Amino acid sequence: MIKKYQIANIIFLFCFFIITPTHSQQKSSTNNIDVEKILGADISFLPELEARGKIFYNNGIAQDAILLLKEKGFNYIRLRIFVDPAADSGYSPKKGFCDLAHTLVMAKRIKAAGMKLLLDFHYSDTWADPGKQFKPAAWKNLSNKGIANAVKKHTVEVLTALKNQQILPDMVQVGNEINHGILWPEGNAKNFNTLAKFIQAGIVGVKKVNKKIPIMLHIALGGQSEESIYFLNQLAARYVQFDIIGQSYYPQWHGTLDDLKNNLNDLAIKYPQPIIVVEYSEKKSAVNEIAFGIPNKPIKGSFIWEPLNTWEALFDKQGKATAFLALYPEFAKNYLQ
Repeated sequence: MIKKYQIANIIFLFCFFIITPTHSQQKSSTNNIDVEKILGADISFLPELEARGKIFYNNGIAQDAILLLKEKGFNYIRLRIFVDPAADSGYSPKKGFCDLAHTLVMAKRIKAAGMKLLLDFHYSDTWADPGKQFKPAAWKNLSNKGIANAVKKHTVEVLTALKNQQILPDMVQVGNEINHGILWPEGNAKNFNTLAKFIQAGIVGVKKVNKKIPIMLHIALGGQSEESIYFLNQLAARYVQFDIIGQSYYPQWHGTLDDLKNNLNDLAIKYPQPIIVVEYSEKKSAVNEIAFGIPNKPIKGSFIWEPLNTWEALFDKQGKATAFLALYPEFAKNYLQ
C-alpha cells in the first residue's frame, strides 16, 4: 500500500525531473539589461605577472596589457575574487592576490581604460570549480544560516567598496562553475535546497548594493545539455532569479563544438536568460562563432580564460604577441560592429 508521504515524494520527483519550469519561475531578477555584445577576457593573473616583472609588447613596444587588449577589440574584463586568498590555505598565502585590495586596483585600471567589468565571486579562499568548492577558513564552523549570512555580507562588503570608488562591476557572477554546488559539503548540488539558499544570499547581497547589476550563474557544462537543463530547472523550481547563464567550454571536458552549439541553442529556446561562453581557450574562432550566433538574445559573447599566459595564450613567455592575438581584431569587426 502506498502511503501519503510516498505519493508526495513521487509527485515531487516528477516535478523536478520532468516538468520544465514556467516562464515566471525562469524570469530574470531585473528587466533592464542593456543590449550588449561582449568580447571579454579573464586576466585575473595580471597583477601576479606584473609583480614578477612581466612586460607585454605590441609590435615591439611595451604597453599596458589592459590597453593593449582594448586596442585589439576586447571590451570587457573578468576578474575573480576570493574571500581570504592570503590565508595559509588560500590561493595566495601572505600575498593575497585576487583579494579585495587587488580587485580595487584592477577595477580602477579597467574602468580608466573605458572597458566593462565582470566580477566573479568564488566564495572560497582558493579556486572554486566543479572539482572543489572549499568553504573559506573563517566560515568553516558556521551553520547553514550563518554561511548564507556570510555570503551576503561578503558580497555587500566587496561591492560597497567598489561602489565607494565609483568602479562598480557591470555584471556579477554569484559563484564560479557551480553545477556541483558551492561551499561544500552543505552547498553541494546534492542538497539543492541549501545550495539555492546560498546562491540567493549572494544575489540579495548584489541587489542590496545595486539592483540594476545583471547577475550571472556560471556552470561548467558547455556541451552537456541534459545536465545543464537539470541544474537550471532545479534552481528555477526554487525561484532563484538571475539574468544570464554563463557556460564554460573546454573540449577535454565539455564535448565537441557541435555539442556546444546544440546545447547553447537549446538553452536559448528553453530559458529567457541570455547565454555567454564565459570561459574558453581552445578553438577560438569556432567558439566565438557559436557564442555570437545564439539567436534572439539581447546579450551574447565570450570571455577567454587567462589569455596572458595560459594554454593557447595571446602572448608568449617573453610578453610578445602570438598569432592568436591577431584573431581578435577580426572577431571585434565581425561580432561587435
